Amino acid sequence: MGNAGDEDSKRSRAVAPAAAKQDLSGIGAALAPAMIGALLSRIFNWSRSGVGPRLLAAVLLFSSIVTLMLTALQLYLDYDREVGVIETRLDEIGRSTTGSLGESLWNLDQNQIKLQLDGILRLPDIRAAEVREIADRPNPIRVAVGEPNTRSIVTRDYPLNYSVQGAARTIGVLHVEATLSEVYRQLLNRALIILASQAAKTFLVSLFIIYMVHLLVTRHLVAIADFVSKYSLARPPPPLHLERRPPYDADELDKVIDAFNALCANLERAYGELREANANLERDLKIRQRAEDDARASEQRFRDYAETASDWFWETGPDHRFTYISDRAGAFGMDHKALIGKRRTDAAFDHDAEPEKWRVHMAVLDRHEPFRKFEYRGRDMTGRVRHFSVNGQPVFAAGGRFMGYRGSATDVTEQHETEERLRQSQKMDAIGQLTGGVAHDFNNVLTVITGTIEIIQEGLADRPQFAAIAQLIDDAAARGAEITSQLLTFARRQPLEPREIDVNALVVETAKLLKPILGEHIEIVTRLADDAWSAMADPSQLSSAIVNLAVNARDAMPDGGRLTLETANRELDGVRSDGDVMRGAFVMIAVTDTGHGIPADIREHVFEPFFTTKGVGRGTGLGLSMVYGFARQTGGTVEIESEEGQGTVMRLFLPRSKGEAPTRTGPAQALAAARGHETILVVEDDPLVQGYVIAQLGSLGYRTLVAGDGAAALALVDQGASFDLLFTDIIMPGGMNGRELAEAVRLRRPGVRVLYTSGYTDNTIVHEGHLDPGVALLQKPYRKSELSQKICEVLAGGPAA
Repeated sequence: MGNAGDEDSKRSRAVAPAAAKQDLSGIGAALAPAMIGALLSRIFNWSRSGVGPRLLAAVLLFSSIVTLMLTALQLYLDYDREVGVIETRLDEIGRSTTGSLGESLWNLDQNQIKLQLDGILRLPDIRAAEVREIADRPNPIRVAVGEPNTRSIVTRDYPLNYSVQGAARTIGVLHVEATLSEVYRQLLNRALIILASQAAKTFLVSLFIIYMVHLLVTRHLVAIADFVSKYSLARPPPPLHLERRPPYDADELDKVIDAFNALCANLERAYGELREANANLERDLKIRQRAEDDARASEQRFRDYAETASDWFWETGPDHRFTYISDRAGAFGMDHKALIGKRRTDAAFDHDAEPEKWRVHMAVLDRHEPFRKFEYRGRDMTGRVRHFSVNGQPVFAAGGRFMGYRGSATDVTEQHETEERLRQSQKMDAIGQLTGGVAHDFNNVLTVITGTIEIIQEGLADRPQFAAIAQLIDDAAARGAEITSQLLTFARRQPLEPREIDVNALVVETAKLLKPILGEHIEIVTRLADDAWSAMADPSQLSSAIVNLAVNARDAMPDGGRLTLETANRELDGVRSDGDVMRGAFVMIAVTDTGHGIPADIREHVFEPFFTTKGVGRGTGLGLSMVYGFARQTGGTVEIESEEGQGTVMRLFLPRSKGEAPTRTGPAQALAAARGHETILVVEDDPLVQGYVIAQLGSLGYRTLVAGDGAAALALVDQGASFDLLFTDIIMPGGMNGRELAEAVRLRRPGVRVLYTSGYTDNTIVHEGHLDPGVALLQKPYRKSELSQKICEVLAGGPAA
């Protein structure tokens, strides 16, 4: 009966909460629609303002952090308490069961041990228990109950002792395991309950706080912001008033509204004053704008002039340091930005070379006087020396204080270089005229010497000691003839016989000749362009030019080195040479050495005749001058590139031939004297040469008629003198040269053969360095064999006058 009554009481307690819930639901059903709907509507509208969601998030975040921390602390305390209870229970097992288990184990009563272990297993939270015998015999006793586990357990091991003859002896071990799974489950349930309740409480409190903030503050802030966004000073609205239900006491918002309305009133008054000030300012701004436009136009006008002028402008301060340099200076290679802050003396190249000029200029600057056309030298960004001409005007402030200088600068480098090229050209022309005149007279003398020595050598064939002396005289005469030839080549008075030549083939043949000349200590390397053009030049003169360049290179390499002969095609455009501008297609022949190089201070003099840096007796100084004259007479030029200690490159440029079949040069054939019987009219003003020619022609079997000038020769022609060849000098006194004489004779004797001779040719039969077509010329000095060969060639059908 008692059980039935208890069950009835439990049943009644289980039903009571349900009835109470039904009563509360009925009340909530009546209040919920109005309250919840209004609350949700307000929350939704308010949340769109932006502050609500952020405030809600902040409250929830802070509450969640606090809740989590407190929950963690509470769970830790509960865990510590529950674990302590389990450990106390384990300790109690150890105190109460080890004695009886030890006695059962001693008696080997496994059933009794198992009964005792089952009793331990029935205790709360005990998962497993085990007794192990410690004995030195096979199969010791081991009794275990329960399900051992490896996770979430607390274990204890207790020794099992038994007294034998009054001495305690350990005969086994009791192992007990208690599980913490139930503790964790309870803690998890408790944590979920705490978190759910705290979260619900936090959310409801947060909603309430947000709603109150919106009701009391933020909705009024929105009204204030709306009023401010629509406020216009031009059309000010009525003062701001908040819609608040009376009665209420004035709070901070009312103070803000009063202060804001006062601010608006002050703004309206200030706005009126500002409009009046703006009107005045607008008038002033228009005046100032016109002034600034005028100043800007003036500045732009100055800048346009500065950047488009042929000069550039500069300004210096009281310390004579540059404060402004126009960008136009960059067109002349000057780094105008790097010059700012420097003095003119810092940028000058000739400050130390011409101290007196700079001392006078600095004195003018210190006296604050204007100056004009002060010239000095400086270097541009590439290191090139430039010449500048500067004008300056002192600048003073209104009170008379010196402010610096303002002026312009002109680059006169081109003018200086042109003047220098002109002086150099005039000097070279003067030297050329002088050397040409000397060579003419010297060739007349050499003609007699070389011809006479041949006669002497023939007579001294049986007297060796005198024949050796005659040979020395002959060698000296040949050397003199070579020198005069080089002088004429430099003076561009050497008649050339240019033709199309294979430059590569000529360089290869010349390289073979250079090996014995240069010696074994010089390595010769050739780098020939496969597609090298043919050139229009005199092959013998070109070969001599290459030999001269190679000999100079050898002298620059006394300890040995490498000589490189190179050919290439080049298109020149604007290369200056002797005042002329070289343009067009050229064949380049470069001679490169690895010698000591040419110093910069003598580089511009190397082409001058007789200029040499060699010791006395080591050359005449005519090698490079001959190369220079040959190149210019051929229509080309020569360039030098040299650096001390690095070697020298001499580039010879020859005009490209327009033909397609270049002539290959072959070895010269030895000349042999041939006898004749014809009559030759010899016209020669030099008595020595005249006598020599008559003697040589007579020894060759020719008959001769002699005249000392053109008038005498024409008189013989008019008298009816008969002759087969006119052999005339070109340069003669009496107002008639050899070419004019030949033309006059041709009018009287059409078809007459003419052979010219000269030790110096002007523009009579040579034009632009080339012998006129159809003209036969025997250059002085000449030997008997050369005279015989040339006369036979002309008489046999050679060119007619």
